[in-house]
Amino acid sequence: MRISVIGVGYVGLVTGACFAETGNDVVCMDIDKERVKGLKQGVIPIYEPHLEELVKNNIKEGRLQFTTDIKKAVEHGLIIFICVNTPQDGDGSADLQYVMNVANDIGKNIQKYRIVIIKSTVPVGTCHKVKDAIAKELKKRGADISFDIASNPEFLKEGVAVEDCMKPERVVIGVEHERVEEILRELYEPFIRTGAPFLVMDVKSSEMTKYTANSMLATRISFMNQIANICERLGADVMMVMRGIGSDSRIGPKFLFPGVGFGGSCFPKDVRALINTSQGCGYEPTILEKVMEVNEQQRALFAEKIISFYHGKLKGRKFAVWGLAFKPNTDDMREAPSIEVVNALTKNGAFCNLFDPKAMDVATSIFVKNKNIRFGKNQYEVLKGADGLILMTEWLSFREPDFDKIKSLMKTPVIFDGRNQYNPRSMARLGFKYVCIGRPMAH
Repeated sequence: MRISVIGVGYVGLVTGACFAETGNDVVCMDIDKERVKGLKQGVIPIYEPHLEELVKNNIKEGRLQFTTDIKKAVEHGLIIFICVNTPQDGDGSADLQYVMNVANDIGKNIQKYRIVIIKSTVPVGTCHKVKDAIAKELKKRGADISFDIASNPEFLKEGVAVEDCMKPERVVIGVEHERVEEILRELYEPFIRTGAPFLVMDVKSSEMTKYTANSMLATRISFMNQIANICERLGADVMMVMRGIGSDSRIGPKFLFPGVGFGGSCFPKDVRALINTSQGCGYEPTILEKVMEVNEQQRALFAEKIISFYHGKLKGRKFAVWGLAFKPNTDDMREAPSIEVVNALTKNGAFCNLFDPKAMDVATSIFVKNKNIRFGKNQYEVLKGADGLILMTEWLSFREPDFDKIKSLMKTPVIFDGRNQYNPRSMARLGFKYVCIGRPMAH
């Protein structure tokens, strides 16, 4: 099939590359000239495992093209995916200006029947707004051209996005006409051959499904963080509790790991957007409001845990920080808990030596004005003379480090584990003071 993808950020680039990999003829369009120029040369603007290889191979095979020309993109694809950013607006709502700009451009350039599909995460009712905007532009032109609108939310997890796209757990589409369902079913056939459900629903339900999924996962995280805080005060071990409840088939083990809270480009933004949408239709979503409140508190509590360990006297102390991205296998630092924790410590006079396997360039731009920040070449370099090691992201390279080497490099053997990655008893045997979340300290 001939496919156009508008917006080559995280979602658009993965989507375009994966559709090209299954033999489709894909044109990806973006207004960012430098990004498009780089992509034409195989330069990937984000880190995502396997994505670079996928893009380069499909450019070489002639199935994947990049352009800044919206007219070319609209002319090319029978199916046009809108994958532009929907950032958070000042009131917490989703900013739809980029989506609506694309809708207007499609209306100005469409010459024959097209299926316009919104893959960007958008509030309920956005597809119909896009439909009206395209129709309005066609009316201005006096053009009688038919088109269909559909919703096809993405469920990509950063770090495994290519795998999620090629082997989805489910495909959700919201359509108005059976003909669109048939075409999309054919498009997704290579991805769902193993039996993944292809769920067809109305457009509004499809839009709502995306927000509900992210809000549910965020709720599980915040719930377990509250349980961890209770366990900490009662002397229970939250990791044991997690295993106990996760074995219940009604609950399951996923998204129950306590830590320093969720970040990234999706959960915080999407929960806030659903809160705003709910309030806009006259309903107060108290659970979702608490989810965000708990998440923000969790970061502050972890920073306070470190500060309290030193009785508030942080001036001149040096900390090594392992992990800056909001999760492993990505360089994404949008709303990463590490930012708030590092800023809280340096504000209190501490120095932080930072290391992340992939997010160093991003972190440099974020902390550029912080004079108490240094960046290390590897995870051990940042440990030299450190008063404490702070683990913020559970990269694989941090799972089984050389603890003897860590201890020899540090001024004092203290580990603050924001991901409960290590065993408290093992850390005690190795001679470390080990502070984590929701678990009794071993002696």
